[in-house]
Amino acid sequence: MTLDLIETERLVLGGWQMDQVDDLLRLHGNPDVSRYLKGDGSPWTRAECVARIALWVDNFASQRMGKLRVRRKSDGVLVGRAGFGLHGERGEPEIGYAMFPQFHGNGYATEAASALRDWIFRETDWMYFLGFADVRNAPSLAVLTKIGMVRTHVGADHGQQTQFHIMHKGQLAA
Repeated sequence: MTLDLIETERLVLGGWQMDQVDDLLRLHGNPDVSRYLKGDGSPWTRAECVARIALWVDNFASQRMGKLRVRRKSDGVLVGRAGFGLHGERGEPEIGYAMFPQFHGNGYATEAASALRDWIFRETDWMYFLGFADVRNAPSLAVLTKIGMVRTHVGADHGQQTQFHIMHKGQLAA
């Protein structure tokens, strides 16, 4: 049974199950989706997808954090994934998203990220979260800006030049 966590006007975000590996492999096995996710840009393997879902299920169970399935509310079609991971040694929340190419340009990533931003500040004790994307990934960087995140610095992450952002809880009231 899938745990639905967040609903937006058009989307439902819910937890992954281990029997949904093929869905994640279809998403991250696509070179157009994976090119900015790993240093070498290679598509994810089945083993990597199994490991990620296991991590996300564990993160959600232990910390209420994890990447979530993003489905269209109108017909239940899986359009991608979005949610929070735990970044670095400090385990700071970092927002991330990836949509199937056929759904790019529909505003789904921004809608999901906005809902996640509101959720983390409403439902957890976190006072901030991070966001980052490869400097060449203009659409992903635009989503971070659209939800109100502030650029901090460019640095290396997983072998890529990455633009880092931060969002503090107080920014929502500003």
